[in-house]
Amino acid sequence: MDVLAFIIDPMYFIFVGPAMLLALWAQSRVKSAYRYGSKYQARSGLSGAQTAQKILDYHGITNVTIEPVKSFLGDHYDPRKKVLRLSPDVYQGRSLASLGIAAHEVGHAIQDATSYGPLTLRNGLVPMASVGSSLSFILVIIGMIMAMQPLAIAGLALFGVVVLFQLINLPVEFNASSRAREILLANNMVTTEEDVVVGKVLNAAAMTYVAATITAVMTMLYYAYIVFGRRD
Repeated sequence: MDVLAFIIDPMYFIFVGPAMLLALWAQSRVKSAYRYGSKYQARSGLSGAQTAQKILDYHGITNVTIEPVKSFLGDHYDPRKKVLRLSPDVYQGRSLASLGIAAHEVGHAIQDATSYGPLTLRNGLVPMASVGSSLSFILVIIGMIMAMQPLAIAGLALFGVVVLFQLINLPVEFNASSRAREILLANNMVTTEEDVVVGKVLNAAAMTYVAATITAVMTMLYYAYIVFGRRD
């Protein structure tokens, strides 16, 4: 078995191909939902940054700063530096899409402030998951080429951390979105009608995490197939 066999292995596309197509569809859907939500200006008149700050103030979170980041839909919360980074359109925008995304990221800050279990566990897995995503395939392929199955199994186990990370990430992201919608409604930053639009944006974003999880699971199954199932 050589490197070329892995590159052109049709079984890879049988295992992972459908998940990759799902991921592409999810990315397309989130962009479409964002464009849809951007058409509606929030009646509150608040920008994404102002919305985020109001929510932080409401929850008494004073150690988190908000700053713009030059990346389309690159919005995220950094728990290490306690920084909420919002893309320009979200930071300055006053659309329902901007409010929803900003509130979602603040949801992560609230999770962090309240020591939300799944978030703490996910953050603890970040270093190993980062190593696993880049090193696991190398270990698997070297182990198979050199007929060193224990090494290949080690690569498989390492990628298992990536799968675990993705599985734990799902409740973290869904919880942040549900918190966001509840907070926006409870504080009269959106109306019930506006919440429907916000929900479409956040639900579309959630599908990208579902697709990433399915892709990781199917990739691990493929690795298991080549480690334990192949006889060539």
